[in-house]
Amino acid sequence: MKSIDFYFDYSSPFGYLAATRVGALAARHGRAVNWYPILLGAVFKATGSPVVATMPLKGEYTAHDALRSARFHGIPLKLPSKFPIAGQAPARITCWVRNHAPGRVEAAVLALYRAYFLDDQDISSPEVAARVAGQAGFDAALAATQDEAIKAQLKTEVEAAIARKVFGSPMMFIDAEPFWGLDRMDQMERWLQTGGF
Repeated sequence: MKSIDFYFDYSSPFGYLAATRVGALAARHGRAVNWYPILLGAVFKATGSPVVATMPLKGEYTAHDALRSARFHGIPLKLPSKFPIAGQAPARITCWVRNHAPGRVEAAVLALYRAYFLDDQDISSPEVAARVAGQAGFDAALAATQDEAIKAQLKTEVEAAIARKVFGSPMMFIDAEPFWGLDRMDQMERWLQTGGF
């Protein structure tokens, strides 16, 4: 089955919003979703970009835009009290789930995202992220956050994402065609309908 490659950071509200929609988009076109957590800190270091949330003017606008976009799409979103966060713990859990329960990755991703962007839980904490994952049925999640092989896997995958020119969250690929941002999902729909334009 062909797929959509979905790159996302757990600290990205737009990644969260897109994550709630990409599965249905893929299903409408007979595709699967490959879920790839990234670490925007590493991406920004590679690109020389500052953290958007801390930028004057743009940071404030981005928060406003995320809330407006959530309302537009009818997706519940609350900006968390701690923002941004480091995403290593939930990203490692996602890698572990992908390795051990590939058919359930979307459920894990959405559970972690909702814990952060709806329930204001600090999923940068391995214990919190593991508790959320455990409630979603992934009982070995805490061990995954400390597993050296999983740490190495995430590092390798982030490096591979940067090599693929992933520079933000969400970033999606239909075959070799990149699309950056929630607002490109309508273009993705057309691309999948027509075979490209």
